[in-house]
Amino acid sequence: MNTVNTVPHGTDGDLPMAVEEFLTWMLTERGRSRNTLAAYRGDLGAYCSWMAGRGIDIGIVTSADIAAYLGRRRTEAAPSSVARQLAAIRMLHRFLAEEGIRSDDPTGDLEGIRVPAGLPKPLAEDEVISLLDAVVGGDPVSLRDRALLELLYATGARISEVVGLSVGDVSVEHRSARLFGKGAKERLVPVGRTALAAYEQWMGPSGRHHLEPARWARRGDADAVFLNRRGARLTRQSAWAVVRTYGTRAGIAPGRLSPHVLRHSCATHLLDHGADLRVVQELLGHASVSTTQGYTKVSNERLVDAYRAAHPRAIHR
Repeated sequence: MNTVNTVPHGTDGDLPMAVEEFLTWMLTERGRSRNTLAAYRGDLGAYCSWMAGRGIDIGIVTSADIAAYLGRRRTEAAPSSVARQLAAIRMLHRFLAEEGIRSDDPTGDLEGIRVPAGLPKPLAEDEVISLLDAVVGGDPVSLRDRALLELLYATGARISEVVGLSVGDVSVEHRSARLFGKGAKERLVPVGRTALAAYEQWMGPSGRHHLEPARWARRGDADAVFLNRRGARLTRQSAWAVVRTYGTRAGIAPGRLSPHVLRHSCATHLLDHGADLRVVQELLGHASVSTTQGYTKVSNERLVDAYRAAHPRAIHR
């Protein structure tokens, strides 16, 4: 069994060379997006660091070692996160075996991670209103945050799609936004009047201009719709923090709100008001309508709950 040559942790080369080769292969041969590679890098970095801390090189790691790592991760993260990390680890070791870097695949006999089915509970419409109304003030950051929240709910976009917006992607004239989803797939989505008004305020004289730096640090930041206080493109993590901050102000429990919950809420409210399932599929950028059908179940459950609460002959004894 071969041993993978590692590089010292804590340096610029934070991952073993073989892992860097795997990530390069995923980019060039499999065409994975930059966001996917960033997620793989984080998952595999945590995996390699844990093993290195126990003196275990990934060239000699065993199934028992990986099972121990996953057992630890189960106590720290949601099943979906552990399942995603196991998928990255499986792909890495399959690559190492196929390239002859290892003579075996230690993940072959590992059981999968069971992820509970279901979608996060959407916000009620009045809760969304409370969230959006929690942004007060006319300073640049408040204008940015209001536009961000309005666009998330109006379009049902993923957080990565919204922070990835460039100025040319939003058309006030056509009331639409161009989003780039998973696999760099492009779609055009409508933007409602309220969200457009918030966007125009942010892009106006009192908004984005005040966060622009004297000199752009990175190429692409100058075109970003959403900027942070340093004048760089807003990151997903910072946008997530914006959602959490105003959710707290609106009195929404932290565990109930995330950018993805706003996406679920948008889809569910559209279906509640009679939107066609195919239209919602196009809006969300789902490759298969079966993915969108999960929202129909949520919408139907809300209908049943409302019926049981309101109909005089539906009371359970």
